[in-house]
Amino acid sequence: MSRASPKTPKKRFAFCFKIMNKTSCKNFESKMPHRCGLKCLGPLAFHHEVRGRKIKLTHGCRLAERPTVTFQNGLLFSNRTVKIQERISLMVQNNVPNWHGAIRVGFTNVPPSARTLPLPSIAIPNLTASPGHWAAPVDESECRAGSMLQFWVSAGGNIYMAANNRRKKLLSGVDLSQPLWAMIDLYGQTCAILLLGSEKRGLLCTRKSCPPPEPLSSPGVKNNPSFKLDVSTFGDDCISCLNMEIPTESDLSCVVCMVREASMALPCAHRCLCGHCYQRYRQEFNTCPLCRHSISSRRGSVSP
Repeated sequence: MSRASPKTPKKRFAFCFKIMNKTSCKNFESKMPHRCGLKCLGPLAFHHEVRGRKIKLTHGCRLAERPTVTFQNGLLFSNRTVKIQERISLMVQNNVPNWHGAIRVGFTNVPPSARTLPLPSIAIPNLTASPGHWAAPVDESECRAGSMLQFWVSAGGNIYMAANNRRKKLLSGVDLSQPLWAMIDLYGQTCAILLLGSEKRGLLCTRKSCPPPEPLSSPGVKNNPSFKLDVSTFGDDCISCLNMEIPTESDLSCVVCMVREASMALPCAHRCLCGHCYQRYRQEFNTCPLCRHSISSRRGSVSP
Protein backbone atom coordinates (compact mmCIF):
# COMPACT_ATOMS: atom_id res chain seq x y z
CA MET A 1 0.00 0.00 0.00
CA SER A 2 1.55 3.26 -1.13
CA ARG A 3 1.82 6.25 1.14
CA ALA A 4 -0.12 9.35 0.29
CA SER A 5 2.24 12.15 -0.64
CA PRO A 6 2.08 15.27 1.54
CA LYS A 7 0.47 18.39 0.21
CA THR A 8 2.80 20.71 -1.62
CA PRO A 9 3.40 23.85 0.48
CA LYS A 10 2.61 27.20 -1.02
CA LYS A 11 5.40 28.50 -3.17
CA ARG A 12 6.16 31.55 -1.11
CA PHE A 13 6.11 29.71 2.19
CA ALA A 14 8.45 27.09 0.72
CA PHE A 15 10.87 29.83 -0.28
CA CYS A 16 10.85 31.19 3.26
CA PHE A 17 11.51 27.77 4.76
CA LYS A 18 14.40 27.01 2.41
CA ILE A 19 16.46 30.01 3.44
CA MET A 20 15.58 30.09 7.13
CA ASN A 21 17.95 28.30 9.49
CA LYS A 22 16.40 25.14 10.87
CA THR A 23 15.74 25.16 14.59
CA SER A 24 15.69 21.75 16.21
CA CYS A 25 13.99 21.27 19.57
CA LYS A 26 16.35 20.12 22.28
CA ASN A 27 15.32 17.90 25.16
CA PHE A 28 12.90 19.79 27.33
CA GLU A 29 13.60 19.81 31.06
CA SER A 30 10.04 18.92 32.02
CA LYS A 31 9.74 16.35 29.16
CA MET A 32 6.62 17.99 27.81
CA PRO A 33 5.43 16.48 24.50
CA HIS A 34 5.84 18.72 21.52
CA ARG A 35 6.01 18.70 17.74
CA CYS A 36 9.03 20.01 15.91
CA GLY A 37 9.18 21.48 12.44
CA LEU A 38 10.63 24.24 10.37
CA LYS A 39 8.45 26.79 12.15
CA CYS A 40 9.45 25.59 15.62
CA LEU A 41 11.57 27.90 17.80
CA GLY A 42 12.06 25.22 20.43
CA PRO A 43 10.37 24.59 23.80
CA LEU A 44 10.17 27.62 26.07
CA ALA A 45 9.62 27.59 29.83
CA PHE A 46 11.06 29.09 32.99
CA HIS A 47 14.36 27.64 34.20
CA HIS A 48 13.37 24.99 36.72
CA GLU A 49 16.35 25.38 39.08
CA VAL A 50 17.56 28.97 38.88
CA ARG A 51 14.69 31.05 40.24
CA GLY A 52 13.81 33.35 43.12
CA ARG A 53 13.50 31.84 46.59
CA LYS A 54 9.75 32.53 46.76
CA ILE A 55 8.90 31.22 43.29
CA LYS A 56 6.78 28.10 42.81
CA LEU A 57 6.71 26.59 39.29
CA THR A 58 3.95 24.32 37.96
CA HIS A 59 2.35 23.40 34.62
CA GLY A 60 5.60 22.32 33.04
CA CYS A 61 7.55 25.28 34.46
CA ARG A 62 5.29 27.74 32.66
CA LEU A 63 3.17 28.96 35.59
CA ALA A 64 5.16 30.97 38.14
CA GLU A 65 3.67 32.04 41.46
CA ARG A 66 4.98 34.15 44.34
CA PRO A 67 3.32 34.46 47.77
CA THR A 68 1.23 37.60 48.17
CA VAL A 69 2.78 38.32 51.58
CA THR A 70 6.01 39.53 49.92
CA PHE A 71 6.87 41.73 46.95
CA GLN A 72 10.32 40.29 46.14
CA ASN A 73 12.39 37.14 45.56
CA GLY A 74 10.54 36.46 42.31
CA LEU A 75 13.33 36.30 39.73
CA LEU A 76 12.84 34.06 36.69
CA PHE A 77 14.91 33.16 33.63
CA SER A 78 14.10 31.38 30.39
CA ASN A 79 15.21 27.76 30.08
CA ARG A 80 16.95 28.52 26.77
CA THR A 81 18.41 31.42 24.86
CA VAL A 82 15.98 33.59 22.94
CA LYS A 83 16.40 35.05 19.48
CA ILE A 84 16.39 38.63 18.33
CA GLN A 85 12.78 39.68 17.67
CA GLU A 86 11.43 36.58 19.39
CA ARG A 87 8.34 37.90 21.15
CA ILE A 88 7.75 36.35 24.56
CA SER A 89 4.09 36.27 25.60
CA LEU A 90 2.91 36.37 29.21
CA MET A 91 -0.48 36.41 30.91
CA VAL A 92 -0.91 37.87 34.39
CA GLN A 93 -2.79 35.29 36.44
CA ASN A 94 -3.00 37.12 39.76
CA ASN A 95 -2.13 40.50 41.23
CA VAL A 96 -2.65 42.14 44.61
CA PRO A 97 -3.12 45.85 45.37
CA ASN A 98 -1.18 45.95 48.63
CA TRP A 99 2.22 46.59 46.99
CA HIS A 100 3.63 49.27 44.73
CA GLY A 101 5.10 48.42 41.34
CA ALA A 102 4.61 45.42 39.07
CA ILE A 103 6.50 42.90 36.95
CA ARG A 104 9.88 43.77 35.42
CA VAL A 105 10.94 42.29 32.07
CA GLY A 106 14.25 42.19 30.25
CA PHE A 107 17.20 40.13 29.06
CA THR A 108 20.61 39.00 30.24
CA ASN A 109 23.85 37.70 28.73
CA VAL A 110 24.62 35.73 31.90
CA PRO A 111 23.54 32.06 31.62
CA PRO A 112 21.29 30.77 34.42
CA SER A 113 23.77 27.93 35.00
CA ALA A 114 26.51 30.46 35.79
CA ARG A 115 24.57 32.10 38.62
CA THR A 116 25.12 31.62 42.33
CA LEU A 117 22.14 30.76 44.51
CA PRO A 118 20.33 32.29 46.25
CA LEU A 119 19.54 34.92 43.65
CA PRO A 120 19.26 38.62 44.49
CA SER A 121 15.87 39.63 45.83
CA ILE A 122 14.99 42.01 42.97
CA ALA A 123 16.16 42.66 39.41
CA ILE A 124 16.25 46.48 39.58
CA PRO A 125 18.80 47.58 40.70
CA ASN A 126 20.40 44.43 42.11
CA LEU A 127 20.97 42.82 38.73
CA THR A 128 20.75 45.75 36.32
CA ALA A 129 23.60 47.47 38.15
CA SER A 130 25.94 44.70 36.97
CA PRO A 131 27.07 44.17 33.34
CA GLY A 132 25.00 41.95 31.07
CA HIS A 133 21.57 42.71 32.56
CA TRP A 134 18.80 44.89 31.10
CA ALA A 135 15.34 45.18 32.63
CA ALA A 136 12.53 47.71 32.81
CA PRO A 137 9.35 47.97 34.91
CA VAL A 138 5.90 47.45 33.44
CA ASP A 139 3.20 49.88 34.52
CA GLU A 140 0.74 48.59 37.11
CA SER A 141 -2.19 49.44 34.80
CA GLU A 142 -0.90 46.91 32.26
CA CYS A 143 -0.50 44.10 34.78
CA ARG A 144 -4.02 43.43 36.01
CA ALA A 145 -5.23 39.82 36.22
CA GLY A 146 -5.98 38.60 32.71
CA SER A 147 -3.67 41.10 31.03
CA MET A 148 -1.47 39.79 28.24
CA LEU A 149 1.83 41.33 27.23
CA GLN A 150 4.72 40.60 24.90
CA PHE A 151 8.31 41.75 25.12
CA TRP A 152 11.27 41.30 22.81
CA VAL A 153 14.65 42.72 21.83
CA SER A 154 15.07 44.24 18.39
CA ALA A 155 17.98 44.00 15.98
CA GLY A 156 18.96 47.47 17.15
CA GLY A 157 19.38 46.33 20.77
CA ASN A 158 16.14 47.92 21.99
CA ILE A 159 13.64 46.23 24.30
CA TYR A 160 10.00 46.68 23.27
CA MET A 161 6.76 45.70 24.92
CA ALA A 162 3.25 45.32 23.53
CA ALA A 163 0.18 45.44 25.77
CA ASN A 164 -3.42 46.56 25.27
CA ASN A 165 -2.82 46.80 21.51
CA ARG A 166 -0.06 49.34 22.07
CA ARG A 167 3.66 48.99 21.53
CA LYS A 168 6.29 50.98 23.35
CA LYS A 169 10.04 51.05 23.77
CA LEU A 170 11.23 50.20 27.27
CA LEU A 171 14.99 50.73 27.00
CA SER A 172 17.97 50.46 24.66
CA GLY A 173 21.59 49.36 24.71
CA VAL A 174 21.22 45.58 24.89
CA ASP A 175 24.45 43.80 23.90
CA LEU A 176 23.59 41.46 21.02
CA SER A 177 27.09 40.05 20.60
CA GLN A 178 26.39 37.34 23.19
CA PRO A 179 23.47 34.90 23.63
CA LEU A 180 20.46 36.28 25.49
CA TRP A 181 18.15 34.74 28.08
CA ALA A 182 14.82 36.27 29.01
CA MET A 183 14.74 37.71 32.54
CA ILE A 184 11.55 38.39 34.48
CA ASP A 185 11.05 39.69 38.00
CA LEU A 186 7.70 38.72 39.52
CA TYR A 187 7.66 41.90 41.56
CA GLY A 188 5.24 43.97 43.61
CA GLN A 189 1.59 43.60 42.74
CA THR A 190 2.23 40.85 40.15
CA CYS A 191 2.32 37.52 41.94
CA ALA A 192 1.45 34.94 39.26
CA ILE A 193 2.16 34.78 35.52
CA LEU A 194 1.72 32.18 32.80
CA LEU A 195 4.32 31.88 30.07
CA LEU A 196 2.23 31.47 26.92
CA GLY A 197 5.16 30.87 24.59
CA SER A 198 6.90 32.95 21.97
CA GLU A 199 6.77 33.82 18.30
CA LYS A 200 9.05 35.32 15.72
CA ARG A 201 7.18 37.08 12.95
CA GLY A 202 8.51 36.88 9.42
CA LEU A 203 7.46 38.12 6.03
CA LEU A 204 5.95 34.84 4.92
CA CYS A 205 5.38 32.93 8.12
CA THR A 206 5.37 33.12 11.91
CA ARG A 207 7.64 30.77 13.83
CA LYS A 208 6.49 29.76 17.32
CA SER A 209 7.80 27.99 20.37
CA CYS A 210 6.47 24.60 21.35
CA PRO A 211 4.60 23.00 22.98
CA PRO A 212 1.44 25.12 22.75
CA PRO A 213 0.27 26.23 26.18
CA GLU A 214 -2.61 24.43 27.82
CA PRO A 215 -5.42 26.80 28.83
CA LEU A 216 -5.59 27.60 32.52
CA SER A 217 -8.81 28.50 34.27
CA SER A 218 -8.56 31.59 36.40
CA PRO A 219 -11.44 33.57 37.94
CA GLY A 220 -12.23 36.63 35.91
CA VAL A 221 -9.52 35.91 33.35
CA LYS A 222 -10.42 35.70 29.68
CA ASN A 223 -8.20 35.17 26.70
CA ASN A 224 -7.22 38.33 24.89
CA PRO A 225 -7.87 37.85 21.13
CA SER A 226 -5.58 40.72 20.18
CA PHE A 227 -2.55 38.42 20.30
CA LYS A 228 -4.08 35.63 18.20
CA LEU A 229 -2.32 35.20 14.88
CA ASP A 230 -3.95 33.58 11.86
CA VAL A 231 -1.77 32.84 8.86
CA SER A 232 -4.52 30.90 7.07
CA THR A 233 -5.78 34.13 5.54
CA PHE A 234 -2.70 34.52 3.36
CA GLY A 235 -3.47 34.02 -0.30
CA ASP A 236 -1.25 32.34 -2.88
CA ASP A 237 -0.18 35.69 -4.26
CA CYS A 238 0.27 37.45 -0.94
CA ILE A 239 3.87 38.33 -0.12
CA SER A 240 3.31 40.75 2.73
CA CYS A 241 2.41 39.45 6.18
CA LEU A 242 -0.55 41.13 7.85
CA ASN A 243 1.22 40.88 11.20
CA MET A 244 4.60 42.09 9.97
CA GLU A 245 5.95 45.38 11.18
CA ILE A 246 7.70 47.63 8.70
CA PRO A 247 11.36 47.87 9.77
CA THR A 248 12.42 51.14 11.34
CA GLU A 249 15.84 52.74 11.27
CA SER A 250 16.68 51.20 14.62
CA ASP A 251 15.29 47.76 13.75
CA LEU A 252 16.58 46.90 10.26
CA SER A 253 16.75 43.14 9.98
CA CYS A 254 16.10 41.21 6.78
CA VAL A 255 12.36 40.50 6.46
CA VAL A 256 13.07 37.07 4.96
CA CYS A 257 15.71 35.44 7.20
CA MET A 258 15.11 37.86 10.13
CA VAL A 259 18.70 37.32 11.25
CA ARG A 260 21.07 39.34 9.07
CA GLU A 261 21.03 43.11 8.71
CA ALA A 262 18.90 44.46 5.85
CA SER A 263 21.74 46.06 3.89
CA MET A 264 20.22 46.11 0.39
CA ALA A 265 18.41 49.30 -0.65
CA LEU A 266 15.83 48.54 -3.36
CA PRO A 267 14.82 50.98 -6.17
CA CYS A 268 11.70 51.89 -4.16
CA ALA A 269 14.03 53.00 -1.31
CA HIS A 270 12.96 50.21 1.05
CA ARG A 271 15.88 48.59 2.85
CA CYS A 272 14.45 45.23 3.87
CA LEU A 273 16.69 42.45 2.47
CA CYS A 274 20.17 41.25 3.34
CA GLY A 275 22.74 40.52 0.68
CA HIS A 276 22.40 36.77 1.24
CA CYS A 277 18.65 36.69 0.56
CA TYR A 278 18.51 39.44 -2.09
CA GLN A 279 19.50 37.47 -5.21
CA ARG A 280 17.34 34.46 -4.45
CA TYR A 281 14.36 36.59 -3.58
CA ARG A 282 14.73 38.73 -6.70
CA GLN A 283 14.97 35.64 -8.92
CA GLU A 284 11.86 34.20 -7.32
CA PHE A 285 9.61 37.27 -7.16
CA ASN A 286 11.39 40.41 -8.50
CA THR A 287 9.19 42.72 -6.41
CA CYS A 288 9.77 44.57 -3.15
CA PRO A 289 8.39 42.45 -0.29
CA LEU A 290 6.92 45.57 1.34
CA CYS A 291 5.35 47.64 -1.46
CA ARG A 292 5.37 45.24 -4.47
CA HIS A 293 7.37 47.75 -6.53
CA SER A 294 9.35 46.03 -9.29
CA ILE A 295 13.00 45.30 -8.57
CA SER A 296 15.15 46.29 -11.55
CA SER A 297 17.57 43.86 -13.12
CA ARG A 298 20.49 45.72 -11.63
CA ARG A 299 21.65 44.63 -8.20
CA GLY A 300 20.34 46.61 -5.26
CA SER A 301 22.70 49.07 -3.69
CA VAL A 302 24.33 48.40 -0.35
CA SER A 303 23.38 50.99 2.25
CA PRO A 304 26.14 52.38 4.44
